[in-house]
Amino acid sequence: MHTPEQRAEIRRRFAAVDTSNVADVLDGFGRPDQGLAPSLAAVSGERVAGWAYTIRGQMRPYSGGGDAAKMEACQGIGPDEVAVWAGDGHGVCYFGELIALGLRERGCVGALVDGGVRDLRWLRRHDFPVFARYRTPVQSIGRWAVTGWQEPVYLRGATTAWVSVEPGDFVLADEDGAIVVPSSLVSQVLEAAERLTATEVSIRAALQEGLTLVEALARFGHV
Repeated sequence: MHTPEQRAEIRRRFAAVDTSNVADVLDGFGRPDQGLAPSLAAVSGERVAGWAYTIRGQMRPYSGGGDAAKMEACQGIGPDEVAVWAGDGHGVCYFGELIALGLRERGCVGALVDGGVRDLRWLRRHDFPVFARYRTPVQSIGRWAVTGWQEPVYLRGATTAWVSVEPGDFVLADEDGAIVVPSSLVSQVLEAAERLTATEVSIRAALQEGLTLVEALARFGHV
């Protein structure tokens, strides 16, 4: 188990590496199917990095003025965590501005939503980073309800139909897409991704100095 300070430091370091490097490292660790579907794209902000706090729901009609389970689930999130939303929602938003603000009050650093979101203008003004599958003005109340949280969930994958995300996994998303690092590999993947990032920095510098790509790769190795 990592201390809160260690979790914060790991998150800071992951935020400085690219998903492409993390994906390459995961390939080397024999985990080639950790990338999420390209339909999960930024709707607010450019990067999300944090520890997975999972929330699951499903389409079902219900009466009343709200979803008490959703409110309870959101109260459990903590610092340096990303709200990872999963479920079978179609055409409805899982959350919007006000829930995002409530999540941020508790230290949440972003959201990864295999479903819909709304209030994009306000999410952007609040600088709350969100990656989502689609956007919609249609609310979830009466249509889609939270059924569980902090348990394994499944999100659409890039190279496989579904990717399992468990509480405590690490999620990283940027301009290239989103990827999930299993909790058991977080430290090893981070260190290897940082080494790969440093190599790429050296290659870029060498190219700026006039080396050809072939010469640079011969010096630093293929990346």
